[in-house]
Amino acid sequence: MADITEEAVLGRLRLVKGPDLESDLVTLGLVSDIIIEGGKVTFSISIDPRRAAELEPLRQAAAKAVGMLAGVESTLVILTAEAPAGGAATPKASPVAAPPRQPDARAIQPPPPAPGAPRPRQSPGGALKAGVPGVEAIIAVASGKGGVGKSTTAVNLALALAQNGLRVGILDADVYGPSLPRLLSLSGRPQPLTGRLIRPMEAFGLKAMSMGLLVDEEAPMIWRGPMVVSALTQLLREVAWGDLDVMVVDMPPGTGDAQLTMAQQVPLAGAVIVSTPQDLALIDARKGLAMFQRVDVPVLGIVENMSYFVCPHCGERSELFGHGGARHEAERLGVPFLGEVPLDIAIRTTSDSGTPIVAAEPEGKSAAVYRAIARNVQEQLAFAKSGRAPPRIVIED
Repeated sequence: MADITEEAVLGRLRLVKGPDLESDLVTLGLVSDIIIEGGKVTFSISIDPRRAAELEPLRQAAAKAVGMLAGVESTLVILTAEAPAGGAATPKASPVAAPPRQPDARAIQPPPPAPGAPRPRQSPGGALKAGVPGVEAIIAVASGKGGVGKSTTAVNLALALAQNGLRVGILDADVYGPSLPRLLSLSGRPQPLTGRLIRPMEAFGLKAMSMGLLVDEEAPMIWRGPMVVSALTQLLREVAWGDLDVMVVDMPPGTGDAQLTMAQQVPLAGAVIVSTPQDLALIDARKGLAMFQRVDVPVLGIVENMSYFVCPHCGERSELFGHGGARHEAERLGVPFLGEVPLDIAIRTTSDSGTPIVAAEPEGKSAAVYRAIARNVQEQLAFAKSGRAPPRIVIED
């Protein structure tokens, strides 16, 4: 295989006219973040974000130009609203920001909808949100802050939905800290299919995809926000998910660019907010809930994680972080309370071992808690689709 150099990439990009159709991309200083890894080339093109849709052909032309270099197997071209630092047109390749190892990422545009695929939905701003072909409903599992057990909740919720009889996929959208490969004991790389599609991994009956499956586990992702958004778009739309009743999206913690973009561009059927009982966690949970409400995404409910601890030796119950805070917050805000997950050492150990509690101990008490939460989520989804007011969920202590 011929060695691919940054100079060669820039040489090809000098043949592509910029948005003004007079100068080329390199001369205009619009090219940045060139990363070369084997036969895979990643780079960014800085544009006016208001012209993103209009300039999609420019992105495709740049991808095609670089793809013609000898040795190039695939390209990932990202339209970013940030200008290269200092206006430099020839930045050095980053040694740590590994690009997604996809077989062919030459087009970020979603593929044409398959027959029977969900129709695009209208966003609050009037733009259509393109669905994922074959996926009936997409739900986001989110938290206002990290450390509340969101990823563990998302995985066990997905497994519980599958045990309740649904066809389920899970997408790890936490690009900076992907947990799915470890939680589901997944290794190796996704395999390419036809065209630009790749096959999702499978574990415990779930179809799964994560940035952690595309880069080395210890490689830090030093990416700008627009690069993250483009990568997430590809993980959604360039993976052969097949027919799913539900896709669970493990969102990054917080309310930043990635979360807002997912909420605005993806036709989310609803969001599940995860919090612990403490006031500090609930303050951040309110922010996450408010973000989804502001972009007209139904909030399916709140889960209180680490709600209480039952001693495995004496059976005494202790409320280490307080108790009932999430339930009271749900009542105050008028959203469903989906259930309480105990602080159970078995949940931690099974998660660390790559066999989540719902799969490891399907008849256990903690698995039953997750299945009950999954049933509540299913009910809320049904009412969200029908447009009727959902019933109040009562969780017995």
